[in-house]
Amino acid sequence: MQTMTAHHRAENRPTPIRTALRRTLAMLALGAALTGCMSLDDLSEAPPTLSKKMVAEMAKKAMKPESPVLVRIFKQESELEVWKMDKSGQYALLKTYPMCRWSGKLGPKTKIGDRQAPEGFYHVSAGMLNPKSQYYVSFNLGYPNRLESALGYSGEALMVHGACSSAGCYAMTDQGVGEIYAIVSKALTSGQERFQVQAYPFRMTAQNMAEHRGDPNMSFWRTMKEGYDSFEVTKRQPKVSVCGSRYVFNKEFDGGEPSDPLAACPPVARELEPMAFAKINAENQRIDAAMTAALQTTTTMSAYQDGGMHPSFRALLKKEGAKKLAASISGIKYPISRPDAALADPFDGE
Repeated sequence: MQTMTAHHRAENRPTPIRTALRRTLAMLALGAALTGCMSLDDLSEAPPTLSKKMVAEMAKKAMKPESPVLVRIFKQESELEVWKMDKSGQYALLKTYPMCRWSGKLGPKTKIGDRQAPEGFYHVSAGMLNPKSQYYVSFNLGYPNRLESALGYSGEALMVHGACSSAGCYAMTDQGVGEIYAIVSKALTSGQERFQVQAYPFRMTAQNMAEHRGDPNMSFWRTMKEGYDSFEVTKRQPKVSVCGSRYVFNKEFDGGEPSDPLAACPPVARELEPMAFAKINAENQRIDAAMTAALQTTTTMSAYQDGGMHPSFRALLKKEGAKKLAASISGIKYPISRPDAALADPFDGE
């Protein structure tokens, strides 16, 4: 007998009796739904479009709905930022969204089944948007990217989606992901070929870097911080290359773009952002100083054994309990927006 795929499940919708049973049992399993990605029946309707309120907000910030977009994700803070290009030609922050759930711990994803949400630089094209997602609407990050594939990392279907449930994905509320989807979709259908997603373990300040100085991922994070700092300084999307088994930013190479992510980087022909390059070097000195100072003190670092949730949702969960939290984040009446969510087959997404 063939295994039923997610596509087949979408075509075989539950009967009223089965739905009622699962609705009842879902209440008992809601805790699991809030801590791991679960596969849902395809219940999405027409894809969301930009609201008049969002268009007005863009106008106030000198942005056009069709202008390019960029996304930044921060695990530790459980926040997702949407940036858009304004009339200056630079990116400006449009809105920060609280993240409902991410799984795993700080650090990159390296293998299928590790429940890790990815960290790195990704590029999302229109074909990676899914208006009929099993998680309301979603977009695929494109993990593994070129560097991750070359390093032998494994996994698939790592997404930003709704349903507030994660096993390696970045989960938002349905309302939040719907708004994000409408923003990025408009940019992609208006000429932007693909938008960049920068997924970080935390806001990469010198203080945060020093606090995590003993983490085995520090070398990787310091490389990522070069891209972070470039964007912070210039408010322009950094050019991302891969060579020498790492990300390299804002460089043109002799002979063109490196083809082998694991081979040594070719000689650099030109620095694309010289101002950012100088400030990145200065920031590296600040990190070294902060880490040296931190060695003289005892600090308590936050431990994330199984992901995180934005403080606003955590406070609501503590105050209202899982059932009312589910009602609040779904934006519709209690008990939950998708009663089948907690009982559906586990989605790989890892």
